[in-house]
Amino acid sequence: MKAKKLLSLGIACTMAAGLLAGCGSSSGSGSTSTATGDTGTAASTSGASGKVYYLNFKPEQDQQWQDLAALYTEQTGVPVTVVTAASGEYETTLMSEMAKSDAPTLFQVNGPIGLANWKDYCYDLTGTPILGELTSDTYALKDGDATLGIGYVIESYGLITNKTLLEKAGYTIDDIQSFDDLKKVAEDITARQDELGFAAFSSAGMDSSSDWRYKTHLANLPIYFEYQDEGINSTDDIKGTYLDNYKNIFDLYINNSTCAPTELAGKTADDSRNEFLAGEAVFYQNGSWEYVNLTGEGGLTDDDLAMIPIYIGVGDEANQGLCTGTENYWCVNKEASEEDIQATLDFIYWCVTSEEGTTAMANDMGFVIPFKGAAESTNLFVKQDQEMTAAGKTPVSWNFTTMPSENWKNGVGSALTAYAAGTGTWDGVVSAFVDGWATEAALNEG
Repeated sequence: MKAKKLLSLGIACTMAAGLLAGCGSSSGSGSTSTATGDTGTAASTSGASGKVYYLNFKPEQDQQWQDLAALYTEQTGVPVTVVTAASGEYETTLMSEMAKSDAPTLFQVNGPIGLANWKDYCYDLTGTPILGELTSDTYALKDGDATLGIGYVIESYGLITNKTLLEKAGYTIDDIQSFDDLKKVAEDITARQDELGFAAFSSAGMDSSSDWRYKTHLANLPIYFEYQDEGINSTDDIKGTYLDNYKNIFDLYINNSTCAPTELAGKTADDSRNEFLAGEAVFYQNGSWEYVNLTGEGGLTDDDLAMIPIYIGVGDEANQGLCTGTENYWCVNKEASEEDIQATLDFIYWCVTSEEGTTAMANDMGFVIPFKGAAESTNLFVKQDQEMTAAGKTPVSWNFTTMPSENWKNGVGSALTAYAAGTGTWDGVVSAFVDGWATEAALNEG
């Protein structure tokens, strides 16, 4: 049964592999930790006799998940293994691990398109205690009447800003309320870069550890505004209405950066973050998940930092908020033993209801979780998103979960890299975006 499913899945993933792409900046290999505890003396609080194997999507939270798993085992005696896939390799790793006899009991999909590849492996969560803890059924990922996934984290991304450097350049974040404002500030910083000692933007790296920020997260903006115009939430035929705006923001990034555009192909996510941490750039496109990395020992402080929207010159920019949403849905492997399924359900319930779990997710991981028992996050970027929304600004929804495939993303990424290097044209990006979308969407239908 499993072999037949995986063969069918392999065909589907050839067309639409690796749909989880984003929110992860580690370029290292996957890591594994097993929290075994002292099963001879610790009794499981749930009575579960099984074990948990979590294939984690988010490299930037690997250590925090290892720590939380160890704490759960210490308290319950239930063994919890956490394996973290390398950035950009989740779907490949999941395919490999699911083929093993000791497969993950807990894994992730990015939304409806990701679920289509894995729904035959997903346990129906209808009636489970964790489903009852959701604050809204919008975070329940359904297939017909069955609930096959649960969104467990809401995140935001935008332009992380070093306010201290911005003020040295003679500006504040209040001076940036539109794309035109951002362009004016960035180009002025570039004109005075030697005098100031820093650039406007950290490198827009197109290495595989970093390119998701542009082929996925930045590409979300033109998709979002097109969907708003059309009154839709998905399409098999993207028009590319706002690709000129996509070009303008990408041009602004690569022409006002810490490095020449021709160098971007080899620049990594770590390069971009480290440039920002070293005070070499004012702006750094990334998300709330980066907060812990930026404010750790010897890092920046809340007084230094802010996150502002990514403006591309469309709509009511003065009332635009951050890009906020989720592409992280927990799924429980229905092929696991009954004991392991129950142990997994108990573990994720504990994560989102216990003081230890909710505190770790809020403070250590910087998550806003959509569950009734959520702890208030200390993450500055999360707070700023909440403040913007409370002030009436409209968050930009995450529509990149509707991108037709990883192959589409890679095509756009390759075209962007060639464009930045001067070996390709913007027409190549437009073709990859529009024609590539139609091609991949048709393959999905097939």
